[in-house]
Amino acid sequence: MRSRFTAFALGDVDHLRASWHPTTRPDRLDLDPGTRWYRLDIESVSAGGLLDSSGEVVFRAHHRSADGRGVLSERSRFVREHGRWFYLDGVVG
Repeated sequence: MRSRFTAFALGDVDHLRASWHPTTRPDRLDLDPGTRWYRLDIESVSAGGLLDSSGEVVFRAHHRSADGRGVLSERSRFVREHGRWFYLDGVVG
């Protein structure tokens, strides 16, 4: 989760796509260069431990843009395959 937030903050589309599960990964990913992501608050984590094959993270990501400050709240699901974690999907809320 933290590496994906950092990738959003740095505009690293390659990392975002590589860490996205192939079954849900979009064909194209366009980031808004006018949005600056500056803080990540992890609110809760469910599973996702060393022996788990899936996990869930609830977070709040803070950003600034020409429209002002904003917060993205999401419950994200992750799966581990071959020792690597992948973002599966999320519900914004």
